[in-house]
Amino acid sequence: MDDRIATLRGLMKQAGLDSLLITDPKHVYYLSGFASDPHERFLGLFIPEGNEPFILLPALDADKARSVSIIQRIETHMDTDNPYVRLQQCIGGKVGKLGVEKEHLSVARFEQLAEVLQAEAYHDITSMLNSMRSRKSPEEVERMRLSIQKIEEVLRRGISSLKIGMTELDLVAELEYQMKKVGAEKPAFDTMVLSGPNTALPHGVPGERKLQAGELVMFDLGLFYNGYASDITRTFALGDIDEETSRVYHTVLAANEAAIQATRPGVTFASIDKAARDVITEAGYGQYFIHRLGHGLGMDTHEYPSVHGGNENLLESGVLFTVEPGIYVPGHCGVRIEDDVIVTDQGVDVLSSFPKELTVIG
Repeated sequence: MDDRIATLRGLMKQAGLDSLLITDPKHVYYLSGFASDPHERFLGLFIPEGNEPFILLPALDADKARSVSIIQRIETHMDTDNPYVRLQQCIGGKVGKLGVEKEHLSVARFEQLAEVLQAEAYHDITSMLNSMRSRKSPEEVERMRLSIQKIEEVLRRGISSLKIGMTELDLVAELEYQMKKVGAEKPAFDTMVLSGPNTALPHGVPGERKLQAGELVMFDLGLFYNGYASDITRTFALGDIDEETSRVYHTVLAANEAAIQATRPGVTFASIDKAARDVITEAGYGQYFIHRLGHGLGMDTHEYPSVHGGNENLLESGVLFTVEPGIYVPGHCGVRIEDDVIVTDQGVDVLSSFPKELTVIG
């Protein structure tokens, strides 16, 4: 984490900034090792050029911060304090050109901050932090592997409890129970179990529909473990399915594999989206692939990069993202197969290992 602070200082210097204020709790954790949810209270990591950084946080979190943070200077505010006045007191001078996270600061908070600090100028550092976070360290990759292993175990347990006649919500409840059993902090997002024609809804909401033989069931699930998210999707057959549904499944599987095979350093994100989309289009289902190929994954379930046909940025070693092509035929069926992958110097490492061949369950 000291390396991250040093990297950020270098980027800060390149951008001509005199100081940075980090307010997203995930970024405070990323840079300091201190994780918390301050709720409505103020939390900020202040990094001045050439001077010691400090964290300003609610007094009730001070002992925890001192025990885990690499930042030695811990400052506190009480619930009765104005945290922005406390921040100015801790800074003890002018802030010059200040980098802030515009995507995190609300307008109300920014106005309170600006009224007290009166910086020379405010610059958005979101892209700076996104660029750093997109390239995962070996330690982060190992945390991701564990998170993915945990969610795959949850899926195995969920499938073993599946019975025809259960509702989609029955399975959601079982899966989220199993997440706690394997030690998850929480689900990475709303767990999705869709069946039959509901599988044609990419962001469908599980309900009271009962699972029936002769149709598909789609599981899209993830969890947080040691601060990092997993996110996988698998689609299964409940007994024998018709020929058209089988064809849809195998087309998506081929698209998933084509995109993974196209992943390596130096190619564009657009090109791997195209690799999957071409397979689906050539099979006659192009109009039914209605979302991007994938998204970055790490401390957030959705983070930079966005893997779509308009992203001409180049893949770099250490970048981790999902590969999740899908076909959604309204009123009939939908299939999505999602893996978590990381770009390596040699090409790509697929971190998810749950089988992808068409599997009959139930």
